[in-house]
Amino acid sequence: MIAFLISAVAVSLSGVMAPGPVTAATLAAGARSRHAGAWIALGHAAIEMPLILLLAAGVGTFFRSPAVKAGIGLVGGAVLILMGVQLLLSLRQSATGGEATVERHPFMIGVVLTGANPYFLFWWATVGLALATQAAEYGAVALLIFAVVHWCCDLVWLEILSWAGFKGSQTFGLRSQKVISVICAVVLVGFGLKFLYDSGVGLVGDLFPRL
Repeated sequence: MIAFLISAVAVSLSGVMAPGPVTAATLAAGARSRHAGAWIALGHAAIEMPLILLLAAGVGTFFRSPAVKAGIGLVGGAVLILMGVQLLLSLRQSATGGEATVERHPFMIGVVLTGANPYFLFWWATVGLALATQAAEYGAVALLIFAVVHWCCDLVWLEILSWAGFKGSQTFGLRSQKVISVICAVVLVGFGLKFLYDSGVGLVGDLFPRL
């Protein structure tokens, strides 16, 4: 059991530390709030924990379906683009003296970006499913311990990212905070476009395999 948990941590970190929308959003939120990473991790868990239970119950094949992957990618891509554009508009309004748009709480950022990320769902439907299945073989308590250990990896990494964003804004001032936010907004839009492109190409390939 201990050996399995050690291997689970090592494999989990490969997914946790992979750059993505949550990474960018955590840096941006961390520039404004030191512990934004913890809230984002909680929002992430609100999606991840039920998903682990569903995978253990045998619904992993559903998330590997090409149609489901394409649908999640298209919706997720649109959501990421919307969030990135809203962040840019908010920064522009504050720079011109206008009233900035209402910022999302880090918890909701964690929920939205986790649910809108098709690569997160695909990781759990493949690599994560193998880990959850192996944990379930040890019993329900082992599955719970695995889920908590995996989430602790998320929590530690996201707290490190938000701390880095916070220290950067504290060291270099408000201007650096805005620069971080702009970069992260562009990254969100970029990932959104990538999700749309990948999902669109995959969907066309499934519908018209001979093209």
